Amino acid sequence: MKSIKSIYKIGLGPSSSHTMAPSFAAARFFSMYSEADYIKVTLFGSLAKTGKGHGTDRAISETLADIKHDIFFDCESETPVHPNTVEFIAFKSNEEIGKKQFFSIGGGEILAQGETTNKTKIVYKEKSFTEIANLCKAQNIRLSDYVFEREGDDFKSYLLAVWKTMQNAINEGLSRSGTLPGGLSVERKAQFLYSQKHIDESPQTRENRLVCSYAFAVSEQNADCGVIVTAPTCGSCGVLPAVLKYMQDKNNFSDDDIIRALAVAGLIGNIVATNASISGAECGCQAEIGTACSMASAALCELFEMGIDQIEYAAEVAMEHHLGLTCDPVCGLVQIPCIERNAVAAMRAINALSLANFLYASRKVSFDVVVETMYQTGKDLSHLYRETSEGGLARLYNK
Repeated sequence: MKSIKSIYKIGLGPSSSHTMAPSFAAARFFSMYSEADYIKVTLFGSLAKTGKGHGTDRAISETLADIKHDIFFDCESETPVHPNTVEFIAFKSNEEIGKKQFFSIGGGEILAQGETTNKTKIVYKEKSFTEIANLCKAQNIRLSDYVFEREGDDFKSYLLAVWKTMQNAINEGLSRSGTLPGGLSVERKAQFLYSQKHIDESPQTRENRLVCSYAFAVSEQNADCGVIVTAPTCGSCGVLPAVLKYMQDKNNFSDDDIIRALAVAGLIGNIVATNASISGAECGCQAEIGTACSMASAALCELFEMGIDQIEYAAEVAMEHHLGLTCDPVCGLVQIPCIERNAVAAMRAINALSLANFLYASRKVSFDVVVETMYQTGKDLSHLYRETSEGGLARLYNK
């Protein structure tokens, strides 16, 4: 497996697959043909069908601002390699000098035509949770220790920067009100949720309100093109920071504790990305929100110093009960139902933590099995429910 840094990317929302990755691809192509005086860009598949709503063209245009370019949306051609495909053609003096397709494979990651993931630097020899768990048990180390040993000396500082960015996204999201861009007239709700404290509010209600307000805050920042951290994607970026922020404030966990939790969460996301997919266009929202919920559940278990089996149980439960979740963003925007989905998944992560505390010894399904199941389920989903905005809420919603 590659570095967990591939799971946590800092950048502008609203979509790791539709804005971050295409902008990375544009920058890479331009660096290959810097002598060009014109670049033709064509978006295919999901990038074409929901590109306007996600701001794909805006992200590419900003990246190619120093060169003349045009962007075309091809919603008809097949995408046999990957549903998120973008093609660049470079011209100089009206002569074609270079051509390349790139594939946005989820979480802001790109592959160029002809490349495979095998060319990426391998940081982890082990690929499955079972392999990793067996190694950690044999060496009597925690999952977070395993991550730090593999990633190197600078990784903790990287995760600290990730955590600071997550906190900033929460704080900025809580400070803002108004309507999100895109034409759906979606009102920001994080500030309202955060401020609605009642005198007789129960501890359970307070927990719900605060966790949801944090998830809304980050997700609304993402929808408004703010700076966020993929965890594992832009569309699911609110789940993990919401539960970590709440638990740190409630239990006085240190930043070092949070960094350990982020390491374990990133490991879970990495396992999913390696053995299945974190792309909504490939496997539906179960691949994004389901993975985010698993990451958050595992992070919480690490915070409370639970055992490896408890961490696996929590991650498995979180993923299992998102199986089949469709990706049907209204108008292609990462707003309806995406923002609320982050809040619901954050609460479900806390539920998984509680279950893991009591029931882990009775589990029957491994995390590796549920990851494989998610991938097969995603492949069986109709294309209508894989980020094309052609089915489900996207089809039936009337604004």
